Parts: sequence; C-alpha cells; structure tokens
Amino acid sequence: MQSTTGSFHPAAARATPRLTSALVLLLAVGAGVSVATIYVAQPMLGVLGGELGAPAWLVGWVATLTQLGYAAGLLLLGPLADRHDRRRIILAKSVVLVLALILAAAAPSIGVLLVASAIIGMAATLAQDFVPAAAVLAPESRRGKVVGTVMTGLLLGILLSRVVSGFVAEHAGWRGMFATAAIGVALIGVVSLRLLPAFPVTSRVGYLDLLASLRTLWLRHPALRRAALSQGLLAVGFSAFWSTLAVMLHGEPFHLGSAAAGLFGLAGAAGALAAPLAGRMADKRGPERVTRLGTALTMVAFAAMALAGLLERNAQLFVLAAGAVVFDLGVQATLIAHQTIVYGIDPAARSRLNVVLMVTMFIGMALGSAAGSVLLAHVGWVGVTGLATVASFGALLMRLWPSRAAA
Repeated sequence: MQSTTGSFHPAAARATPRLTSALVLLLAVGAGVSVATIYVAQPMLGVLGGELGAPAWLVGWVATLTQLGYAAGLLLLGPLADRHDRRRIILAKSVVLVLALILAAAAPSIGVLLVASAIIGMAATLAQDFVPAAAVLAPESRRGKVVGTVMTGLLLGILLSRVVSGFVAEHAGWRGMFATAAIGVALIGVVSLRLLPAFPVTSRVGYLDLLASLRTLWLRHPALRRAALSQGLLAVGFSAFWSTLAVMLHGEPFHLGSAAAGLFGLAGAAGALAAPLAGRMADKRGPERVTRLGTALTMVAFAAMALAGLLERNAQLFVLAAGAVVFDLGVQATLIAHQTIVYGIDPAARSRLNVVLMVTMFIGMALGSAAGSVLLAHVGWVGVTGLATVASFGALLMRLWPSRAAA
C-alpha cells in the first residue's frame, strides 16, 4: 500500500526481523510497566501532602500533570516513530522516564514533584511505542493476536498499578514506590537494548509536517474516524466507572475501603487476560465483527450494573464484579480490533494512526472521569452506569452504521 502521508519503503519493511516469543513478552511487559508509571502516584496522594507540607488541592496536581504530560507526549512525540528508528526512541524514552522517576523519589518539595510528574507523563508514552512495534514485527496473519497480547499487558499495567502502588507504598513509603518503578523501567530498557531490532524508517517528512499529517489522516480515512470515535465513547464509560468506583463503595450501602476497589481492579484484569482471544478472532473472522461483539458486551455489562441497585447488597457486589470482568473484556477486545483496523490503513503511518486513536480515547477518558464525578455527586451511581450504558450504545451504533470504508 502506498503511503498518503510519507514515503514507505517496502524493501525495508520486508527486512524487519522475525517476531519471537521473547520479543512479544518484552513488548507486553514493557507496555504494562511503562503505562503503570502514570497511575502509581494516585493511591499515595493522601500521604504526599503531609510529608511535603503541601495543601490537598496542590497535591492533586501531581496526578493531573502526569495525565496532561501523557496527552502532550502522545500528540507531540508519538509521530516521531514514523520518521526515526523506533528502537532508539524506546531506549531514549526509557532513560528519560527512569530519570524522572528518580527525581520524583528524591523530590524535596511539591514543586519538584510536580515537574517530575509532568515529565513522567510525557516519557510514559513509551507504552504507545511498544504497541505499534508489535504491529510492525508481526506478520499480517498474526497481527491481531500479537497486538492483543501486547495490549493485554498495557491494560493490566493500568488496572494493577494502583494495587501494586498501594501495597509497596504502605511498606516502603511513597519514595520507595517511585524508586521501584524506576528500577522496573530500567530493566525494561536494558532488555530492550538487547532484544529489540532496528526498525525501518517509513517516512522522510519533517516533524511539523508529521504533526500536520495527523489532521490529514483524520480527514482522509473514514475507518480511522469510526474506530477513534467508537473507542472514545467506550473510554467515557470505562473511565467514569473506574474513577468513581472507590468513592461509591465507600458510601451506602457498602462501606468498603480502598482495598475493595483494588480487588475490583483484579476482576477487571481477569477480563483483560481473556482479550487475546479477540485478537485471534480478528485474524480469523475480521476485526469488524469483533468491534460489534465488544461494544455490545460492554453495553450489556453497564446496563446490568445500572439495574443492580434493585438487588440486595451482596447481589449488587456480584453484579459489579461480573460486570467489571465483562466490560473490561469488551473494551479491550474492541480496542484490539480497532488497532487491527487502524494499523492496516497505511503501513507508513502506523505511529501517527495510533496517535489519533489513542488521543481520541484519552479525551474520552478525561470526559468520562469528569462527568462521572459530577453524576455520582448529583445523581448517584445509577447516573454513572447510565452514562456508561448510553456511551457504549453510541459506540455500538457507530460500528453498525454502514460506511463506504467497511463496504
């Protein structure tokens, strides 16, 4: 396929080394460990203020700046992998992320920690370099399965990061948690140095032209728009649920602590572990069918949780746990199928296509988090799950809507 946004070199693509099991494991673990650094501070925010002598509103900016840094990094750094060897970018980001985590661990004041948090967010976009790397290395017949495996590692990093962070911080302090994260990223960097091959450069256009091509890709490819908007709608419900769950469980009628919310994270992780099946289905039966199945599963799970308030307490907890497994599976399966679709649009622009998909998804997560908090405060849990159900239904409609690209 001829690139529409840069020069693609088929000979270089054919020279890409064979994908091995060790490389798949590295890409999956690397994506999970690097993305986890965005979330490790969240369970420790209550402790940070007292130790650094900072007010709660200022401490809250630690998590906010990490997220904003991640969004900025996706937009500004993501396209670079189409113009430079992806291996060098992964190694460079690993070094920067390790240094930023060390700076956070040694931060003498809240100001230094805030600066470190923004840098952590930007460098943690390393996670989004591992995923397109898997798409480049995998043969087309196995691309869905391989991308699914790597994305499972990434989602497990998101879901389990808060559980691990809370445990380590309780025994080694918040500085110890940042130091532990730095060691984990450093190990990923060392193994990447040894195992990752050089990647072919697929575009020769300048950096500003790369950024401008994001808009061109969006306007030119209906399949990209449908995938990004559908995944963004799913992200609204996903983020609304997970950002409000701990607060909801703390109140009536459950009165459960943060540890219970962590256990629900494990339930969600169980759903994520089953998601590679979606990759294999996308390879065999086509990704379009998987997107419809995934969005439908997500909608049904959220609808069941919205109605769970009619049940008694223990039954509600069971529905919540089962729903977390099902909707995490649905969201993850749909994301894998969407990436399979997107990566097949233009081989020379895979990093930029991934940037468009992920930035749209990130916007959906931000909107879901904000809307979920407002709805929980003014409407209650049924408002949160109602929003998630409607958003998932919108994603399903978008996948069912006929398009020239699908035809």
